[in-house]
Amino acid sequence: MTQSRDQEISLAVKAFKIGNKVRELRQKNRFTLQDLAIKTGLSKPFLSQIENDHVVPPIATLLKLARALSVGMAYFFQHEIGSDKISITRERERIRVERRPHQEKGEVDYIYIALETKKTNKSMEPFLVEFPVRDTDDMVFMSHEGEEFLYVTEGEVEFRTVDRVETLSPGDSIYFESDISHSFRCMSEEPAKALAVIWSKS
Repeated sequence: MTQSRDQEISLAVKAFKIGNKVRELRQKNRFTLQDLAIKTGLSKPFLSQIENDHVVPPIATLLKLARALSVGMAYFFQHEIGSDKISITRERERIRVERRPHQEKGEVDYIYIALETKKTNKSMEPFLVEFPVRDTDDMVFMSHEGEEFLYVTEGEVEFRTVDRVETLSPGDSIYFESDISHSFRCMSEEPAKALAVIWSKS
C-alpha cells in the first residue's frame, strides 16, 4: 500500500505544528520568505516545505530559524510557554522527531528526541539522537553558530570535518565549535545513539 504524503510526515512535527509556528513567527516579524532565506542561509523552496510540513527540519535548521526569528529552539516544541527557573520533563513528555520514510537524498535523516521543551530563553538544548547506518557518500555536512557536546551511549559514530575524522565508541564524548562544517554517521550494524547538548549563542 502506498502511503500518502501526509502519512509520511513525522507525527511529532504535525502535532507541534512546527511549520505553522515558523510561518506565524515569520509573519509576525514581517519577513517574506526571501527575507528569512537571507537571514538563515536556507533556500526559499526549503523554507516553504518546512512551513507546509513537507520536511522534518534537522536540529541545525531549527537553530538557524530560531535565531532568525528571535526565539529559543524549544519554542517549536512547546504546547505552553513556561518561565519557571526549574523545568522537569518526564519520560512520557519527550518529543520524538523522525524523518519521513522516503527522505530525499541530501537531507539529514537522523532521529532526535527533545529532552526539554518547557523552559524558554535557555542557553542549552539537550537531545537524544539516533544515527542510522549510512555510507560515507551519504553523509550530510552542516554548521551552525554555537558549541556542541555529544556523548555516545550505543554503537559507533564517525565524526567528520573537512580535515579530520574521529571514531567515537560508547563512553566517548566530543565537544566542538559547531560553526565548523561537520557530519556524523553510524559505523555499527545497528543505529548508534548519543546524548547531545547544543549551546547556541544569543
